Amino acid sequence: MSTMLLLLLSVTGLLLVLLIWLVRAPQKHGIHTAGPVSLEESGRRHPTYFPMIRQAMSPADLGFLAERGSVNLVRQAHKERQRITLLYLGQLRGDFERLLHLARVIAVLSPEVRATQEFQRLRLTLQFFWRYRVISWALRFGLLLLPQLCGLSLMVSELGVRMESAMNELGERAALAADLASSLNRRGLDVV
Repeated sequence: MSTMLLLLLSVTGLLLVLLIWLVRAPQKHGIHTAGPVSLEESGRRHPTYFPMIRQAMSPADLGFLAERGSVNLVRQAHKERQRITLLYLGQLRGDFERLLHLARVIAVLSPEVRATQEFQRLRLTLQFFWRYRVISWALRFGLLLLPQLCGLSLMVSELGVRMESAMNELGERAALAADLASSLNRRGLDVV
């Protein structure tokens, strides 16, 4: 029985260490704290640049360059494209983190947030950071995982749409509550 308990504690500890490692902020990419304007714009910046990243990473583009350029030029262009894609990936992570921060704020303001929604947010976070790490490693080893990068970008865009929808719903509720309070005040009822 004690061996089983020790094994369970070891696995739990390993999972906790993995979770902390996946979620910790990278040292190289300083992520700035999000203000109201950047929270509002989260999830909208990366789609602007993704078509350019996709074009630069496409096999056809690299093939075209290989046909017309020297080996050194192709190698240099490939390294530069990797560097730019890693910068894009860091910005994508920043957008995701700002959206998660916004989701936490909305969860505090929304009375309907349930444990299942919190679990979904945790699952989404783990999924994002696992994919982020895999793509980051692949880029550092010279691989260009365009479909995976596209999926990660789509994940952030979808989260942005959901946050915008949640904010609109909260705004509508606040306007309805203000109208109700205003009508009660006009009738001479005391509202707290």
